[in-house]
Amino acid sequence: MRRSLRIPRRALGALAATGALVAGMFLGAGSAAAGQTAAAGSPTFDQPQAKNLNAFWTADRMRAAKPLDLLPASAGDLLTKVSKGAELLVPPSGGVGTQAFPQKGGAWTGGGKVVTTSGRVFFSYQGRTASCSGNAVTSANKSTVLTAGHCVKLEGAWHKDWVFVPAYNNGNAPYGKWTAAKTLSTPQWTASEDINYDVGAAVVNPLNGQKLTDVVGAQGVAFNSGYNKRMYAFGFPAAAPYDGTKLIYCSGNSIKDFLLSTDHGLSCNMTGGSSGGPWFQDFNESTGTGLQTSVNSFGYNFLPGYMFGPYFGNDAKNLYETAQAS
Repeated sequence: MRRSLRIPRRALGALAATGALVAGMFLGAGSAAAGQTAAAGSPTFDQPQAKNLNAFWTADRMRAAKPLDLLPASAGDLLTKVSKGAELLVPPSGGVGTQAFPQKGGAWTGGGKVVTTSGRVFFSYQGRTASCSGNAVTSANKSTVLTAGHCVKLEGAWHKDWVFVPAYNNGNAPYGKWTAAKTLSTPQWTASEDINYDVGAAVVNPLNGQKLTDVVGAQGVAFNSGYNKRMYAFGFPAAAPYDGTKLIYCSGNSIKDFLLSTDHGLSCNMTGGSSGGPWFQDFNESTGTGLQTSVNSFGYNFLPGYMFGPYFGNDAKNLYETAQAS
């Protein structure tokens, strides 16, 4: 049973009584500068905490983590415009069949690198365990994961016990549990939870002496690359009708949000838990690689069946560059 909580003006929502869904509407946004500004990050996690998280996130605890929902949005939203600049394309590092296109939300059976770079994100939020999705990207430190801003910070608090589990499979972590050394988000999300800037990142610790993308590979990234693209979106939705055990994808020709935000839009039925999962342009089904250009972020209450993801402009680029230099 869902119970709505009173929503502070600067918040986008709160988890429902079960911890499964974000309830309510986004009511406001701060007046962050439109130009490129420095990315903001959580306090650096200490190493003892990181080491203990491997034991904390048992298979049963991962299975029981409640999905953090896609953010809801309404006609009352006040949003700042995303600063745009020169296009930047960072290629992925480096076939199985043809997948349905368009697809509104089916299991990914095509194999390829996306199977290992995509994963579930687990963390503690308001005293309960929760989950999102994330993706490993090409980076100088070989340790950078991109996700949604609300998957690292929500309602003024940075999430704790944060781990990334690539290729998650029903409680199993075939490539290990990668603990966050630091989580970051755009300054606009950090200050006022502006839905146009709902982008987050994590720099993960080495595991067994190896760095993340040396183990699972890395996807490319794209900034300021425009709208109306052929897109593939991935995630691990865990709210009905999905159960969080499979990598799910949507595909189709994206649109620019014609309502309130400056985001990309895509016909997609993914649910809570898919937040933070990657959107790709120039995606190659045979290799499972592409250029990440957004993340699963929110849906309009009055427009079911559509997913929206932030435009990767100057501030998303700055966040990525800050994370990969950490």
